[in-house]
Formats: sequence, structure tokens, C-alpha cells
Amino acid sequence: MTALSPLAPAAFPTMPPLAGVRLASHACGIRYQGRTDLLLVEVDAGTSVAGVYTKSLTCSAPVDWCKTASAKGKGRVLVVNSGNANAFTGALGVASVERTAAKTAELFDCKKTEVYIASTGTIGVPLPDEKITAALADARAKLSADSWADAAAAIMTTDTFPKGSTRTATIDGVTVTINGIAKGAGMIAPDMATMLSFVFTDADLPHDVLQELLKKGTDRSFNAITVDSDTSTSDTLLLFATGKAGNARVTDAKDKRLADFRKKLFEVLLDLAHQVVKDGEGASKFVEITVTGAAGNKAAKTIALAIANSPLVKTAIAGEDANWGRVVMAVGKAGEKADRDRLCIKIGGVEVARNGQVVEGYDETPVTAHMKGQNIVIETDVGIGKGKATVWTCDLTHAYIDINGSYRT
Repeated sequence: MTALSPLAPAAFPTMPPLAGVRLASHACGIRYQGRTDLLLVEVDAGTSVAGVYTKSLTCSAPVDWCKTASAKGKGRVLVVNSGNANAFTGALGVASVERTAAKTAELFDCKKTEVYIASTGTIGVPLPDEKITAALADARAKLSADSWADAAAAIMTTDTFPKGSTRTATIDGVTVTINGIAKGAGMIAPDMATMLSFVFTDADLPHDVLQELLKKGTDRSFNAITVDSDTSTSDTLLLFATGKAGNARVTDAKDKRLADFRKKLFEVLLDLAHQVVKDGEGASKFVEITVTGAAGNKAAKTIALAIANSPLVKTAIAGEDANWGRVVMAVGKAGEKADRDRLCIKIGGVEVARNGQVVEGYDETPVTAHMKGQNIVIETDVGIGKGKATVWTCDLTHAYIDINGSYRT
């Protein structure tokens, strides 16, 4: 285990029990020794489920399984292992998922399509699923309503801290709870969601509503972060709604009665996404990049991600070097319209470039001071239109190489 990220929160949040959800973690010895590597979650019958997944063309067998299952919109059990991604394992991987789902369905007396499976870890190594199925009964015996921190820890790989978030909201005057956990530190450039994230609520909402809310929330959270520009084979984000809060069921995602729930759900997703970036492998700085003046919001996001993914920008931040010329470079390579002679850049709120050149009398002192902090803010206006977007990333340090150069060894 690598040292705790300097950007880690002071403590795991206090997450209340959530009606209709019980969790357990267990040590199977899939890869890691002396720690838990299996998460088992049981939800009440009738729970609605939505999901978003990696768009990687080499996605894992568990991702394919969950795509099919969540299309049916119901769930009863979630099984997650760490240490092995069960990705690029061919027919062996598919058979592994089938066996795990069948054994879980038998144990919980539910349909196989109500079982959700996720795996994270090394790619290309067959998963010893017999270790999982052999442990299911023991894990089930440990199910409890308040094991959120242990659940988040069980799904970690190169993470240095467990990630959790919680909010309460009201629907028609009824209080509902939203709890979420996530894992992720490297191979982070989501094209759907994050590496693995599981969010639960006791609100009574159908699959279609959950799916629409989850997709919109993902686009402005997990799909707006990057650590290293690499999209995982295993990215899975699932949202479960047990319906136990007692609110009147809302069947339209645009219904005004969902305004507070939508806001709080998006807060949970963004909080988890930020924690993933703050645990970026080797990260020492959390970076917010905002692009305005683009041809459209999509163009703004493309430019922002070009800045966020630039090794030159990221290493300058790591070195606390106020090298704004690298931001200019990244804007230019993004492939979206930008007016060179109207380009403006701010770092830490200090204007460093205006109308395509350094500002007159520019003093780098306050910018250098900002670069020495842990939270870096870069703003760029590209002078074309009204499009805007914000993304988040981290710096790129030598520790990233150390972690990934020895990941399998």
C-alpha cells in the first residue's frame, strides 16, 4: 500500500444506515493478503437499478454482464472483488461471471439477472472465482446496515483511502438518503463513469428515472475528471433505489418534486469523483480547469480535457512552475476553435495573459505562490463563443511512475 495521499479527506464520512441495504466485506485472498477483497451487498426485493459503463472496446466480462442486468432495471445482490479485473480473459472470464451469478442467485433465492458483478485489478489474468463463491455464505453472515467504510475499503486497489459520500434530500416532504462509495486512483479518464462506484438511495424511483438522472449526473462529475487520460476496461457506476423511504413514486425525471433529490445526487457523484482525483496515483495537487468562450459546451470540455491531460501542464503543476505557455499549447492542440489573439488565461484568479499575450506589467509572484498550494485553479477563455466547461485533474509526479512501474511486480 502506498502512502496516504496528501489530498485525502481527514476522515471517512459518517454514513447512516439506508433502509433496504445491507453490506459485508470479506477476505478471499484473490491477490491481496491481510486485507478484504470482496464486497457483498444485499438490497431488498423490488429495488430499482440504473447503470453507466465504460465505452472501452476491450471492456471486461463483468461490465457486459451488468449492462444486460441493469437494462432489466431490478436488483437484489451486488458482488465486487478487487485484485483481479477479470478483463481480457475471454471465455474463461464469461464463465467466471456466470458461475458467480448462479451461486449468488441460489444463495439469495433470486434471479441471476438480479445479481450485479464488478471486478477491479490486474487485466488479463483469469479470475479464481471459486474463492469468491466459496466465501459468499460467510460474507452473507456478516451483512449489516452500517458497514459503509469497510465496504469502500474492500474495493480498493492502488487507492490510498476509502471513498464515501452521503446526503439527505426531500421528495414531496419525505426525507430520503443517498449513500455512495467509489474506488479509483489510476487508469482514470472515464468515458461513462468512474472505475467502480456504487450509489444507494431509499427513494422510491423507477429504473427509467434513475437512468436519466444518473446519466446527467455522470456527465458533470465522473465524466469530467482525469488522472492519466487512460480509460479503464472495468468502469462501472450503479445506482440502486430501494423504495423504502415512503415517498410517492415519481415517474418523470424532470418532475419539479425531484429538484432537491437531483441536486443532492449530483453532489454525491461530484464528491466521489473529486475524491478519485485527490487519490490520483502520486498526486500532490488537486487541479480545477475551467474553459469559457468556446464554440459550445462540448468544445469547451474537449479543450479543458486537453489541458488537464497534458503531461507538460501536469508536470509544471507538480514542479510548482507557473508556465502558462503550456496551457496555450494545450489549447492549440485540442482541435476545437480558439482565437489565438483573444486568448485569456488566469491562474489562481490572477490574469496572466490577455488578448493573446502576457498582460502588461505581469508579476508572477502571486501566481507562483498559488502554484505552491494544494488546490490549483486555471481559467482560460478562448474567445470564440459562449461554451463553457469545468474539469478536474491532478498533477503528474514521479510517484505515478513508481506506482505503475511496479504494479504487477
